[in-house]
Amino acid sequence: METLDDLLFTRAPTARRPLLGLTVLIVEDSRFASEAVRLMCLRSGARIRRADSLENARRHLAIYRPNVLLVDVGLPDGSGLSLIRAVAGATPRIDVVLGISGEDHRHDVLTAGANGYIAKPVGSLAAFQSAILDHLPQNRQPPSPRRVPDETFRPDPIAYRDDLSHIAQVLDDTDDDGALDYVTQFLGGIARIAQDHDLDAAVANLTKLRRAGRNPDAGVVALSQLVQTRIAAGGPL
Repeated sequence: METLDDLLFTRAPTARRPLLGLTVLIVEDSRFASEAVRLMCLRSGARIRRADSLENARRHLAIYRPNVLLVDVGLPDGSGLSLIRAVAGATPRIDVVLGISGEDHRHDVLTAGANGYIAKPVGSLAAFQSAILDHLPQNRQPPSPRRVPDETFRPDPIAYRDDLSHIAQVLDDTDDDGALDYVTQFLGGIARIAQDHDLDAAVANLTKLRRAGRNPDAGVVALSQLVQTRIAAGGPL
């Protein structure tokens, strides 16, 4: 018996649901960032699956081929650029490969072979749909004219707290430079999505200390304390 999900997957795109019939795989370790994309996919008619690491993404791609692949540049087990290079050179190729990041990695993403780049925070439905539709073949395009939606999406604050709990464990377990690179990239991205300016400033301060070759301990302590405050409060203050 066909499920509603199966029925939507076989239907052609419409003006209201321009991504109907598409499957999107997002490779993103942040639940908070992923939730915004999930909401936009549902609003657009697309099915979405998520992998939270390069390893899990490769497992997904060994089983099925999505129509759209969204890859975060900073992942816990390596750079998303390596995955973009691999899929960009594969045959058959995924229809649309997009890199996403909270930092300016547009050049790196396009050089790796992606079709395009989306800067975090990914909140505008119109921009999200256009980033995908601009690279889809003509036979997957929705009918025209199409009303451009002006909706924005804010993910659940519970997902934000979960992300903070995850990064608090990373901060407690290591002071390795590679781990701190991951921490600043991860927290900077979700701070901008949540519009948490104090957390964003603490990340920027730690990044500044490290780039100047100064002892980062004070910055790490300040950032850890702020993260714990946010966890206790259930989200941004």
